[in-house]
Amino acid sequence: MKSYKISEILYWVIAVVATYESYNQWSGNRQKAYIFIGFALLSVFMALFRRHYRKKFNKRGNSSQ
Repeated sequence: MKSYKISEILYWVIAVVATYESYNQWSGNRQKAYIFIGFALLSVFMALFRRHYRKKFNKRGNSSQ
């Protein structure tokens, strides 16, 4: 279960870094900034997806005991 939480945190870190990079690239290279925005949105989605399934697995594991 710990690996699910670690991967969730990594997705949040990627989202923050991609948002920061898109902010830095916005004035210079807008096309690259859009790519970073896409990565940020994708990583937020994946973090929320992982969180949903982590909670689902925890609930399933606790109900059987």
